[in-house]
Amino acid sequence: MVAKMDWMYTLSGFLVGLIIGVTGVGGGSLMTPLLVLVFGVSPATAVGTDLLYASLTKSLGGWVHGKRGSVDWKVVGLLALGSLPAAVITIALLKYLQLDEKTLRGLVTSVLSVALLLTAAALLLKEQIKKIARRKDGTVYELHHRYLPAATIATGVVVGVLVTISSVGAGVLGTVALLFLYPRMPAVKVVGTDIVHAVPLTALAGMGHMALGTVDLVLLGSLLLGSLPGIYIGSHLGARVPEKVLRPLLATMLLIIGARMALH
Repeated sequence: MVAKMDWMYTLSGFLVGLIIGVTGVGGGSLMTPLLVLVFGVSPATAVGTDLLYASLTKSLGGWVHGKRGSVDWKVVGLLALGSLPAAVITIALLKYLQLDEKTLRGLVTSVLSVALLLTAAALLLKEQIKKIARRKDGTVYELHHRYLPAATIATGVVVGVLVTISSVGAGVLGTVALLFLYPRMPAVKVVGTDIVHAVPLTALAGMGHMALGTVDLVLLGSLLLGSLPGIYIGSHLGARVPEKVLRPLLATMLLIIGARMALH
């Protein structure tokens, strides 16, 4: 299916871009369900197109964080060591299995709905997760440094598979995993590290989907036309909107969308 250039796609891109700019969340978790539920785009094409959309929109954010020094490059490398091979293997399996459209639709929809519900839960429980990591005396629970690299690579594998099948997981889920694994890492570095890791992952998975024929380049162009100014405006509004208001609203929206996808 090839979409015609449509201002509604551009408007949707702008609104999602605005939300990404304000909250830092919402790429795959909002765009993919929007394309499937509102515009009737096939789930596989929605995922493939959204992956390339995410890689392009997050590149700017990653570049900014890199310049600011708010990226832990060692952690990015460990995550990528798990996620990039996982993405390649997942794409290879999808190609090898040659699932018919109905089965592929069911697989993508199921994984997408689970990923959305996990993302919503992670958003709602983010502060509680931070508290769990702290003892009463103010010190933090930490995984022994001997096991950290393996745990980080394993996290990358899980995120890589989730992102490749559903386009969801590199944002909130990746951030929450980093909060668990690296409780001493500053919040800005957690976000920067997660964004930079998401860029090559979504690009690789998106190119894999392109090879499978599940990317719509015209649709991608329409979305970018709206999302880039949306992200720019949203990033300037973000500081003025309290996170404690935004997070439950976004989480509730994702819970509803996740439940709707499960019934789709």
